[in-house]
Amino acid sequence: MTAISQPGFVAAPDVIVRRQTLSGRIAMTLAVLALVGLALMPWWATTGTIRMLLELCCYIAVAQMWNLLAGYAGLVSVGQQAFMGAAGYGLFVLAQTFGVNPFLAIFLSLLVPAVLAVPLYFLLHRLDGPYFSIGTWVVAEVFRLVASNLPLVNSGAGMSLRVMKDYSGFERNVAMSLLCVFMLLVTLGGSYWLLRSRFGLALIAMRDNPVAAASQGVNVPRLRFLIYLAAAVGCGLAGAVYFMAQLRINPPSAFDPMWANVAIFIVMIGGIGSIEGVLIGSLIFFVADRWFGEYGATYFVVLGLMTLLVALYARKGIWGLVSQRWDAPWFPIRRTLVNPDR
Repeated sequence: MTAISQPGFVAAPDVIVRRQTLSGRIAMTLAVLALVGLALMPWWATTGTIRMLLELCCYIAVAQMWNLLAGYAGLVSVGQQAFMGAAGYGLFVLAQTFGVNPFLAIFLSLLVPAVLAVPLYFLLHRLDGPYFSIGTWVVAEVFRLVASNLPLVNSGAGMSLRVMKDYSGFERNVAMSLLCVFMLLVTLGGSYWLLRSRFGLALIAMRDNPVAAASQGVNVPRLRFLIYLAAAVGCGLAGAVYFMAQLRINPPSAFDPMWANVAIFIVMIGGIGSIEGVLIGSLIFFVADRWFGEYGATYFVVLGLMTLLVALYARKGIWGLVSQRWDAPWFPIRRTLVNPDR
């Protein structure tokens, strides 16, 4: 910056915009190592371990999509399983009925939630608050009923992905590992890139105060539509990968409302509006599900009470409590002005 050498002017100090932190660099390094480890799972993990980690990746992906919807766009959906099931069925129909390569069919199946999300949003966006949430749940139930009576998807009997028998167990494990990496890059990496872009500034402004954001030129309706569309495709990707690993799909599993419950729990416990919170909440749910899932209804009651307590006494979740004590974000999105002379 060149100082102004006219009388009466005081030269402003040179400043730089800092967007990365030491904690962010460490977290990014660990994230890259984790992705490499996931990609190499067929060479160090058993098939059972790969399936467990794939399930964890699906939890992370779905929770982050719900986090974008509720934490930034203010759209509280309880029906994202509609897009998971739609993409899952799209994969099975393309691969099993029409003979498309199943790994190519995963990406083609994402067109199904993308196409469905457009008319659904223009129908649902007229609703507000709890009515929007109820509307998303109704849509998911309608999808389940349609799938239960649609001959193309074998109605309520479901479908099996028999074409996967043409691939060896090792080949399937390699594909599942690479799909896990791709899914995390799209959902977590894509969200991080978005939040650090100029659209991220608009999203944060919309999250804090939609009216004030609109008054500053943010096109709130368009941004909400784009987030809804992105979340639909992201959930569809998670659904397609999950059901490919399961090798079978039917209406109750495809449109299981438990996915919405899991996403809400993860985001509320970990911390809404933060990628760090999604990772923390996903790990908590994954460990709790593995250790205490056998207790059935009691286990779900405990999870519900945990969510209620966090909502009442720690609204920003575990990550919110951590960030209040230590300013060490794993995925920094803030822009900080720093004077290099100090």
